[in-house]
Amino acid sequence: MRQSLRDLSGITYLVGSADIAAMPCVPALPPFDRRVLEFLNAVAKALLADREAKAYPDVVTYAFWIRSASTKKLKERFCGEGGPFRLGRGVAFHIAPSNVPVNYAYSLTAGLLTGNANIVRVPSKDFPQVTIIDRALSGVLAMPDHGEMRKRVCLVRYGRDRAVNDALSAMADTRIIWGGDATIAEVRKSPLPPRGAEVAFADRFSLAVIDADSYLAREDRDRIAEQFYNDTYLTDQNACTSPRMVIWTGRRKEEAKAAFWGELSDLVQEKYTFQPIQGVNKLTSAYLAAVSQEGVRVEPHRDNLLVRVHVPALTDEIMDLKDNSGYFFEYDCDDILELAPLCNDDRCQTISYLGDKEIFRPLLEAGVRGIDRIVPVGSTMDFDLIWDGYELVSRLTRTVVLE
Repeated sequence: MRQSLRDLSGITYLVGSADIAAMPCVPALPPFDRRVLEFLNAVAKALLADREAKAYPDVVTYAFWIRSASTKKLKERFCGEGGPFRLGRGVAFHIAPSNVPVNYAYSLTAGLLTGNANIVRVPSKDFPQVTIIDRALSGVLAMPDHGEMRKRVCLVRYGRDRAVNDALSAMADTRIIWGGDATIAEVRKSPLPPRGAEVAFADRFSLAVIDADSYLAREDRDRIAEQFYNDTYLTDQNACTSPRMVIWTGRRKEEAKAAFWGELSDLVQEKYTFQPIQGVNKLTSAYLAAVSQEGVRVEPHRDNLLVRVHVPALTDEIMDLKDNSGYFFEYDCDDILELAPLCNDDRCQTISYLGDKEIFRPLLEAGVRGIDRIVPVGSTMDFDLIWDGYELVSRLTRTVVLE
């Protein structure tokens, strides 16, 4: 295996050990090992001290998530006293999505927290967030106190290379695939070992549900706009967690829409970088939606930075017509069970809400096949070790029976 890996071309080693073939010999750790927590806390300190990092809310959010205060709470949640004895499965091979800059770091962290050695294929695009996080990781790995972690972290970049996927999959005890259906299908052409496990994150979509009366009662509407912007525009709506449709409930819907979209539009004009091709794509998508059902209309808008498409009914096919970069379907809802056609689709992942979360209980009790997360507006990007319905601590570890 050592020779075959060395013969592979096209791999760029960004962070950590370049001796990938030695990783199967690295001992597994129990979840939330002290050395891992100390390492992650050191990376958090490096990021929070980095002036460049402060310009990227997703990097700052990640840094806070890996601080000791946060990881100790995770340990309490997932590894309480009296639970089963667990160890990492061994080598975790992560394929990160190409369009969400910080996802690879969360995936790496999940692998570390669960006691694994990790090979992570980072996004091919040179996101500044990747450069910032990699710099912090490299700096902490170079410290004498964290030498143990060097053999557990390897960040690589390579193209769509079946030979590399074959080699890395062949040595993986667990493979974690992000990036959607097409990526999953391609990576699965590379077989895992007989006992190899896999966690795959397929194509998903997300919704926002805003109670008009609750919104109008709020005085911090500028803050709500900022939170919604971070949920959506920060990743060009490419993240599976980014709402593609806004559902309005309550009595004063039109008044709330005018205020909400006005606040967001002002913020987008101030912060968002727009490419002409995005406007063309959104116009095309609006035309396709208009012919999909009678009564679809594009709401008046000042520019193409924000496009709203009102739909009169929720159909099984409407989310096949979604777009990104500030393109939102909009629907007026009088009964939460009207969302059943969308939420019964197993691609439905996250619902962000402003109002009372208890209104969703009838949907859940109806047994819908979708919905893995219901979180407040502004929290859709907050990563957790329960994701897409998977409890990652159990999926990335093995349980040892000790009687």
